[in-house]
Amino acid sequence: MARKEKKTDPNLRLVTRNRKAWHNYHILETIEAGLVLVGTEVKSLRQGKCNLLDAYARIVESEVFLENMHISPYDPGHRFNHDPTRTRKLLLHRREIRRLTGKTQEKGLTLIPLKVYFKGRSAKVELGLARGKRLYDKREAIARRESDRELRRSVFRRR
Repeated sequence: MARKEKKTDPNLRLVTRNRKAWHNYHILETIEAGLVLVGTEVKSLRQGKCNLLDAYARIVESEVFLENMHISPYDPGHRFNHDPTRTRKLLLHRREIRRLTGKTQEKGLTLIPLKVYFKGRSAKVELGLARGKRLYDKREAIARRESDRELRRSVFRRR
C-alpha cells in the first residue's frame, strides 16, 4: 500500500486533536468553525494547553456552542484568567447551522470536535458530524487494524 502524503499548510498550526473520537464515533463529515475566545484562552491555546476528550457541540436557538472543552488557565494571567471548561460560542454561517440542525435531529447524530488549530491568526475547531459506534464496531475496527498490521509485516519480511 502506498502511504498518503500529508499536505501541510504553512498557515495552519495544530493545537490538539481528539484521537479518541475516531475510535468512538463514525465520522460522517467535517466542518470548520471559528472559536470565540477571551485573551487568556488564546494565550493558553498557543501554548498547546487544550483537552477535547469530553467535548461536544450543541445547537441552541440557531447558535452553536462548544461544551466541556478544557483550556487550562494561563499561568501569568492571575485574576484575569478564564474558567477552563466554560461554554464557548462557535462561528458558522447561518445556512450551515440550519443544515446541521436538521442533521443532528436525526437519530444518533452529534457534533464532536476533532481538532483545534490556528489558521493564520484565528483559532478554529474542526467539528465532525458523528454517529456513535457500538462495542462490536469498535472490536471489528481493532481486528481490522491488527490484520492490516500483520499483512504489512509479512510483506516487509518477504522483501
